[in-house]
Amino acid sequence: MIGKLRKFASSKFAGILVGIIIIPFVFMGMGSVFNDGNTNNIAKINKTNISTQDFMNYLNQSGLSQQVLKDNIDKNILEELLSTLVSTTLLNLEIKDLDLVMPEDSIIQRIKKNKNFLDENGNFQRTIYEKFLLTNNTTAPLFEIRLKNNALQKQLFTYISGGTKSPKFLINKYNKEKNRKLDIEYINLNKFYKKKELFTDQEIQDFINENSTKLKQDYIDFSYINISPKNLTGLEEFNQTFFDKIDDIENKISKNIDFNTIVKELNIIPTIKKDYINLENKKTIENTIYNSRKNKIEILEVNGSYIFYQIDKQNSKLPNINDDKFKKQIKDLLYKKNKFEFNKSILNEINKKKFDQVSFEKLGKDNIKKFKLNSIKDDKKIEINSVEILYTLPIDTFTLIADDKDNVFIARVVNYTESNIAQDSSEFNVISIEANSENKNSVLKSYDLLLNSKYKVVVNEKTLDRVKNYFR
Repeated sequence: MIGKLRKFASSKFAGILVGIIIIPFVFMGMGSVFNDGNTNNIAKINKTNISTQDFMNYLNQSGLSQQVLKDNIDKNILEELLSTLVSTTLLNLEIKDLDLVMPEDSIIQRIKKNKNFLDENGNFQRTIYEKFLLTNNTTAPLFEIRLKNNALQKQLFTYISGGTKSPKFLINKYNKEKNRKLDIEYINLNKFYKKKELFTDQEIQDFINENSTKLKQDYIDFSYINISPKNLTGLEEFNQTFFDKIDDIENKISKNIDFNTIVKELNIIPTIKKDYINLENKKTIENTIYNSRKNKIEILEVNGSYIFYQIDKQNSKLPNINDDKFKKQIKDLLYKKNKFEFNKSILNEINKKKFDQVSFEKLGKDNIKKFKLNSIKDDKKIEINSVEILYTLPIDTFTLIADDKDNVFIARVVNYTESNIAQDSSEFNVISIEANSENKNSVLKSYDLLLNSKYKVVVNEKTLDRVKNYFR
């Protein structure tokens, strides 16, 4: 069911507004606009009402079953769907306000040119189109309305941002900002952290005493069986009989039939674990069960096989300090704590402008190294967020950066070089497209702010609650 929900959320129809213009669901709360007793409206945009029936129709058209809506009611699925409906309605108001139109002939041509409805010779086939409508549980008028609305929304965004074209000097400026080459000096801070093996038993004990409540972990007793086609049906392959038996086990679980009773009927001897704890998080059956311990009895699918387990007992306590695995875990935590505190002290000095070139050279001594960044997308040496930070800094400034292996460095921007881009070069068109795209995004963000000031959106929370209660 969750898969169906994700499929809808990632569809073009649901996602057309994502990342461009989407009205926050919190809106304005329930205002006096609904005090006239009209509880048939679930939301209002300026003077335009969205009725409960409009919302129910939208839910029916979403392709989500009532069961999916019911299962996700407490995960704000209705709020998200209402938010999308409000956003779509708001854009339709803008389309109407700007007198944007889409002729019927254009819609027909779009359908006839859709590659999904063409035969192997590239000709439109009505039967393929009708099969598509049946498969997707929709009708031709409804599909064509959606197609028209999507086309009009695209036309709206083209209308708003289509005229934005960056002049040559801005393209050149964009190129310099994004593709300048930076010379960086850096010091790897790993050598300044206390090594794990140097933490004493007393430091370990002190850390445990200070964090005893947080360090308590669940110890569990559990029983499980590994279910395979061989021990369930006597055959080697997965077949319908096997899956029917799996369904039968799940039905018995739902009826609260005891684990031992089910296992006895299956004639499979269970594996029993006592006082078990997952300290290393390796990929084992036992650790998978441990990580799923909130469910006291369940069937898990693990790497193509099925595990049926029951948690018999659960006890929260501190592990034994003499346990080597626990001691290793504490040393890891102490190492991370020491690393965090050291990095924090360096960052505080940088922020207070107390860390300068003298501090840098004193800290690094003979361990100062260099590398070059060729563009803001060059993440070969360090991770991309650190690259972007360095491109915002002036020369001779310091910051902390990291690579994709969690190594942390203190870095200084030494110098940068930049060059103009020739209009007749092969790179100019690529840079021009990137610059125009950024310019369009800026325009759309401004348009988003305009819409927020132009339209007042109010939600009737009582009506929304009634709709939610309907699905519960």
